[in-house]
Amino acid sequence: MAVDRTVRRLTALQESASTARVLNLAWTHRKAVDPDTLIPPFFDHPLLNRSIIVKHRVRFNEMELFHAPRPNATKILLPIDPNDLKLGAQYFFMGQRDFDEVTANAFGSALVSGHHDRQVMDLIDALPSLDPFLLREHLRRFGFEPARGYFNISDADLERMHSYVEAEITPLVAMSFKAELGSKAQAAKLVDKILSSNAPDDLGPLRGVLMLDEKEFLDGVFAWRGFLYYKWVLESLQRRTAAVTAAIELIQPRGPRDPESTAYIGTARNRICLAVQRAITTIGDMLAIYDKAYQGLTQNGNPAAFRDFLLTAPAMFTNLGEQLGAVQHIVSYWSHRFPAGRPAIVSPPELMDFLLDFEDSLSFIDAPTAYDAAPAFDVSPAA
Repeated sequence: MAVDRTVRRLTALQESASTARVLNLAWTHRKAVDPDTLIPPFFDHPLLNRSIIVKHRVRFNEMELFHAPRPNATKILLPIDPNDLKLGAQYFFMGQRDFDEVTANAFGSALVSGHHDRQVMDLIDALPSLDPFLLREHLRRFGFEPARGYFNISDADLERMHSYVEAEITPLVAMSFKAELGSKAQAAKLVDKILSSNAPDDLGPLRGVLMLDEKEFLDGVFAWRGFLYYKWVLESLQRRTAAVTAAIELIQPRGPRDPESTAYIGTARNRICLAVQRAITTIGDMLAIYDKAYQGLTQNGNPAAFRDFLLTAPAMFTNLGEQLGAVQHIVSYWSHRFPAGRPAIVSPPELMDFLLDFEDSLSFIDAPTAYDAAPAFDVSPAA
């Protein structure tokens, strides 16, 4: 297991809560007022339960760590001292060549295939981002429910999100279950079932309309919920993104300026802001594919387009999560580091590290995605 001593990058995480790109369990434990709010634990092994997990863009010099080239990986950081990240952290990647040997030496059987912590880690690795809502729902879908204290989700946000999604999918519920519905309360119950961690058997009428087998339906519905959640997130994120990119353009670091940071900061600002805007545009285009397919079903009575959407949604969901997760990470991290109403004080080297991290998270923006190959769904009225 290697040691990461990129001190400024690590210490930047010292007082940073989790974002869509970082699951900071060390921070969660430090900030917990009541330890009972973190029971049951996220991981059984105490070292893993105080780790920092990062959705990491694989750099050129890291490619040899894996059996095949890959654009990103899940990186697990184990702080040498959780209270002082200046000392560095040991780390490993999910899927690296010597994964079994490295983890056996560090954790014994905790990350052996089939064990609790390995199952949780595999589920985390399968997600495109570490957005707390989707992470929580994904784990619950497979029977894992860490304490809610590990997820930065407020009751108000949960209520707003649920209301948004309920309004969005009620027309489909009404159409698919019209024979069973006798009241608005019954419709709300069926909405809750679609939003639950597992789509139960009594959603058969909806699956029948869409002519999907059980696995296709379960995978598609989970990705669909992800699309709905991301659509809700995007509405508020766009406003916050505009404020953060404007701040990135205007911030002036304080203190001695070395030539390297001065040259980099001067050109990086514009690249980052343009990449964020391209990501927001791509996210909007992917969500528009869903909107078109959904309208074809609910307004034109054509289930074929929505069926095709559910079949392609899992792959598109991954790309959508990466794009939105990168933007969420930048907005969340910047807002945490520079709260509104306070002077933005930062040294040139520290600002350079922030911007390097942002560019890492945005480095895939111009790469081809599943969205580029998405089919042109037929949304014409059913014959």
